[in-house]
Amino acid sequence: MAEYSYAAVQTVEAGQNVLFNETPVAPSRCIVHRDGSGIVTLRGLTNCQCRARFRVSFGANIAIPTGGTVGAISVALAIAGEPLPASKAIVTPAAADNYFNIYIDTFVDVPAGCCATVAVENTSDQAISIQNANLIVTRES
Repeated sequence: MAEYSYAAVQTVEAGQNVLFNETPVAPSRCIVHRDGSGIVTLRGLTNCQCRARFRVSFGANIAIPTGGTVGAISVALAIAGEPLPASKAIVTPAAADNYFNIYIDTFVDVPAGCCATVAVENTSDQAISIQNANLIVTRES
């Protein structure tokens, strides 16, 4: 299991990844991350299975930053840079700096001997504010 976080408010532009600068729980050798990056690499290290399964969970508070346009905003887990539609969290704040708590949880299968990259992407059409970002990755099998 590994945990990555970023407690302070960060502004994430449309189409960009949420960054993680702290590692409260150290990863295993099958979960790799560089502090300050938004990308986590999952390694399919396995001896007897055809795949490695990971559970990826993300929670944060999101809002429209001051000066932004009121409307729906969203984030989604992305694998290899492609957002997963079923993992999209959408909220519609009534005003700027009106925070909502979101949570996403999904499984990611990585073929034996391969790697996959996972990130949390701003899928909105504008920049968003994210606070208390927390990503937990657990090797399930």
